[in-house]
Amino acid sequence: MKVVLLRTSLAILAGGAQPYQEAGGKSPDNPCDPYMTLLSYFNSLRELGGSRRIVEDEVYVQAQSRWKRRRREPQDDLFRSRYINRNPVELTSRVSTDEVAHAKRRLSADFSEDDKVDFALATNMISVGLDIVRLGLMVVLGQPKTTSEYIHATSRVGRDKNKPGLIVTLLNAHKPRDRSHYERFGIYHQTFYRSVEATSVTPFSPRALDRALAGALVGLCRHILSDMEAPTKAGKVQSHLPALQQAVRVFALRAKIHDVDKASTQEGTDLAAHVDALAQNLIAKWAKIAGECASDGSSLTYQKYEGPRQGDALIRDFLDSDFLTKPPIYRNFRANRSMRDVEPAVDILPLKSSTGTNR
Repeated sequence: MKVVLLRTSLAILAGGAQPYQEAGGKSPDNPCDPYMTLLSYFNSLRELGGSRRIVEDEVYVQAQSRWKRRRREPQDDLFRSRYINRNPVELTSRVSTDEVAHAKRRLSADFSEDDKVDFALATNMISVGLDIVRLGLMVVLGQPKTTSEYIHATSRVGRDKNKPGLIVTLLNAHKPRDRSHYERFGIYHQTFYRSVEATSVTPFSPRALDRALAGALVGLCRHILSDMEAPTKAGKVQSHLPALQQAVRVFALRAKIHDVDKASTQEGTDLAAHVDALAQNLIAKWAKIAGECASDGSSLTYQKYEGPRQGDALIRDFLDSDFLTKPPIYRNFRANRSMRDVEPAVDILPLKSSTGTNR
């Protein structure tokens, strides 16, 4: 499998260099930019560690001579000599948080910049929170353990609708599970949402509402009115306030009937009233944010990676660093793309009591 990874990586890296140069070389507007950074996904740190040496030694050396692999008659120039950074970027749990943040900033940079990334190695930590639009190339070594993991990991590339992603999955013929996926590759990818593993969430519990209501509400409002679909139309909320206030009552209705046994009880009525109050409060705060942006002359977008960069974003990740400078009202619209990994890390230190024991 390591030899297959080596040959695949060489073909992709040297093959991408040819159209990149033909399109003008180093330029922020080069259409081949997404395909100059190769993101490799591994199912375990053991597999990643064994492959890192291949990148540092074999890929580094052979990428510079790959251009010699060409057909002479008729002339065929598929590859171009390419010098890559010998030290690949790593996104795993064994590197510090600061290093991961720095790696993400480098991955976001255009390939024309000095701090560009040629090769990145990653494990399942990229499945949540890696929202870099420019990435368009991935190699997956071995079928991930779950379908949901496969979907999350491979969706990290090709996020720009005008620049589709290319994902190469390398399967091991000696592993029954990999072989099964290879034999059913077409039908599996046409229907793989059927295979997504179920997760356990208590409907309309306080924690579920804290984490998910804001994202669901903004998503509903955005798509229920065509005038609010565009990325920069988040500021239109004030123009459609009555319609949106009525539309979000669907959350209260859903909360009341989600448990048939309690739908007609006082508990069901109280829950519906509580959810409706939360939804209406979010709409009011959204309108307030939109009004402040309008008075400042800035636009309000739905998310950071949509619309103009100078605009303000409504929906943000739970651990977004911008919250340090943003007014507290923005914290009401925290929403992750997953129900996992939304809590900051904390340190627990044992303290000695007066009796000398730890507590």
